[in-house]
Amino acid sequence: MAGATADKLRLDKWLWHARFFKTRTLAARQVSGGQVRVNGARISKPAFGVGAGDVLTFAQARQVRVIRVVALGARRGPASEAQALFEDLSPPEPRAATPDRVGQRPPKKDRRVLDALRRE
Repeated sequence: MAGATADKLRLDKWLWHARFFKTRTLAARQVSGGQVRVNGARISKPAFGVGAGDVLTFAQARQVRVIRVVALGARRGPASEAQALFEDLSPPEPRAATPDRVGQRPPKKDRRVLDALRRE
């Protein structure tokens, strides 16, 4: 890379290096679909250049990810290397409310009676 482009990397390539997507093609598809924002602006070109300090927002696995680019990767290395490329600014996931169990499970005979009542 030369001159001004030395501090920038293609958006799809950075997302792949940082291991947010399994393949670069999947990353490019997400960007082309207009599902990635860089500093609040919707980006639809996978070749858009990102650099340190840019904030990316995109959906991944039923979660909205907000990521600040800390560094540009030279390669797609191990996960520990990929985690050094970004800072996660995502809001914490809401915890699912799990019902608290009161007492023990009823014996099988009582469960059969309850099941019979529910069927009626």
